[in-house]
Amino acid sequence: MLLGAAMGATAVPADAAPAATARTVACPTGWGSLAKTRAASTTKPVKNIRTGRHTCYDRMVIDIPGAGRSSLGYSVRYVNRLYQDGSGRLIPVGGGAILEVRVHAPSYDPDTGAPTYPARAGRPLPGVDLTGYRAFRDTRFAGSFEGDTQLGLGVRARLPFRVLRTDGHVIVDVAHTWTGKP
Repeated sequence: MLLGAAMGATAVPADAAPAATARTVACPTGWGSLAKTRAASTTKPVKNIRTGRHTCYDRMVIDIPGAGRSSLGYSVRYVNRLYQDGSGRLIPVGGGAILEVRVHAPSYDPDTGAPTYPARAGRPLPGVDLTGYRAFRDTRFAGSFEGDTQLGLGVRARLPFRVLRTDGHVIVDVAHTWTGKP
């Protein structure tokens, strides 16, 4: 009887509808590519920068533990070239377009001057591997000057992006396309 029930359960007509259909994903398209800024600052330092891949966009997260959402300021914009604050040194960034990402938080301890994020100016961000990303092509640490941390994010082309804030995080999402299709 068990064998008969099991066999009956596996016998499915060829023209039967599949149990689950593929879900269509609608990606956001209204972010635009103009500069996005928020005037606020914190003395809480940057501790880590990480990235992630999503269906519709690639994401960069700047971790600033202890900083409240309201104290997190930033400036994110497309630039033709990335120049390091203070020195004016050109920092080459790979990709079809460059997003300059500034967070109004140091990457050093304001009391001691000791680095809190182990990056070196002009070098890729430590621990960030962009293999398989659709929008991101390169990352560069530009430095931390007068309380701002400056990064270069190389992207495939000038694509729409948004900036979000949560307690302890500034988040930059770059869409894969302008059309809203994943």
